[in-house]
Amino acid sequence: MASISEEIQQKEFESEYNKLLVNVLFTNSWINGQQNRLFKTHGITTQQFNVLRILRGQYPNVASVNLLKDRMIDKMSNVSRIIDKLKSKDLVSRKLCKADRRQVDVKITTKGLDLLQILDAEIADWEKNLHNISEKDATIASDILDRWRG
Repeated sequence: MASISEEIQQKEFESEYNKLLVNVLFTNSWINGQQNRLFKTHGITTQQFNVLRILRGQYPNVASVNLLKDRMIDKMSNVSRIIDKLKSKDLVSRKLCKADRRQVDVKITTKGLDLLQILDAEIADWEKNLHNISEKDATIASDILDRWRG
């Protein structure tokens, strides 16, 4: 495995913090590329997958657009457009809320649940690529990232 210095052909960084930041951004891009290839074979995007996972967590209940926005990993996502795309693929249903007509209720369909079941297996298989570090190291890295955002 190549170091970040080798990957981007940069010998020196302003500081170790700068090197960490570059490494996190580079790794994020790498992960997104891997996920995009996986999801593309199923005709969905990373953001659409994120919405489907949130809806599965709410199932059998509905979710509001605001709930989806709050829980999205990519806070810049256009959730309404994502819902429209998922609806056109019959992966979600969308209805006006009976209690508040300004709100839209979104629910994952059986087809959406079936797709996630397939993706769960494929993602679990892909995640084996991450096992070149120990589970303990994965926990430490996650804790460090949590502290960094804190």
